[in-house]
Amino acid sequence: MTPPGRGLRVLMTADAVGGVWVFASTLASALCRQGLEVCLVTLGPSPRSDQLDAVKDISGLTVETTDLPLEWLDPEGRDLDRAADQLIAIEDRVKPDIVHLNSYREALSGWQAPVLVVAHSCVRSWWRACRGEEPTEPRWLAYIANVREGLSGAERWIAPTRTFRDTIAQLYHPDSAGLVIPNGIDEPTAGATKQPFILAAGRRWDEAKNLSLLLDIAPRVPWPIQTIGARTVRGDVQQDEVLPQSQSSGELSRAALLELMQRASILASPAVYEPFGLTVLEAAAAGCALVLSDIPGFRELWEGAALFVEARDKYEWQAALNSLTRNGALRKDLQRRALQRARRFSLQETVSAYSDLYFDLAARRQAKTTGRHQTQPEAHL
Repeated sequence: MTPPGRGLRVLMTADAVGGVWVFASTLASALCRQGLEVCLVTLGPSPRSDQLDAVKDISGLTVETTDLPLEWLDPEGRDLDRAADQLIAIEDRVKPDIVHLNSYREALSGWQAPVLVVAHSCVRSWWRACRGEEPTEPRWLAYIANVREGLSGAERWIAPTRTFRDTIAQLYHPDSAGLVIPNGIDEPTAGATKQPFILAAGRRWDEAKNLSLLLDIAPRVPWPIQTIGARTVRGDVQQDEVLPQSQSSGELSRAALLELMQRASILASPAVYEPFGLTVLEAAAAGCALVLSDIPGFRELWEGAALFVEARDKYEWQAALNSLTRNGALRKDLQRRALQRARRFSLQETVSAYSDLYFDLAARRQAKTTGRHQTQPEAHL
């Protein structure tokens, strides 16, 4: 094991379906720039070429692509044993000091290095928020059991907000208390000339994003509503039916999406479930006025810097967007407030928090191992 205070080697899992890739690849790149080494192991659908291009020239960062399914696409855990074998084989080659999992059940794989789990979302909390009930099918009960065991099997678990930390604690009762480390991004880059359109971005196949509401009201909103996002789990680019006053595109590269945010005047997110909302943070940093669903996580992060609307009330959404498109003073004030709030979520602070946690876990493990080795000779006397 690498001694704390010198270079540290991290094995980090990620998926390329949603915001987890942005979080993991951004964090891994920043950690490597600070002298750590990171092996980024992807689960689920393979990353797109533009996703891989963004990390290919980072010194100290390697990417391993697997064919292992995401846990919510294999809720029964049929592939769990094969996944464990493959991940442990990677650990044997990489020899990490820390295993950072952006998922839950992989904590059950029998790692040698200390394990931390980051809770980005979960099916049980998604189900309750989207459908108002508990999942009861046997396959989801197996998933829930694996999430609970994964959380309890990790040395530490983290959530990006207090709201989601408390939700996970209430649903799964893990053995240890969760830590809160907010997601962070590079310094805000607002500066482009704003144009009269509303942006909405997210997985359109995911009912949690609730983007169909915006398409329903688009004909009655003065400005075009441009929705960006994959229509399928694998991110296939397909065109929606284009309604009056709306424009729909498939999934964009992150660079193209950030450029679009620079030009958008308003970011609308009617999500009924959002543990953090990295897209909202990036839009705020690009100087968009925020109109968000009134859910606890958004309130925690954006109170005083956004307009809040009842998530499923299309008439309230229509009124809020109509008002904001016509009120330039209010729009500019919200753009300024969002930009100021975005500065609280710096990538450097996120990197420092994770780096400190890695070194702490590695030091504890090394002290425990050294102490055990020192006591062994006395045991034979």
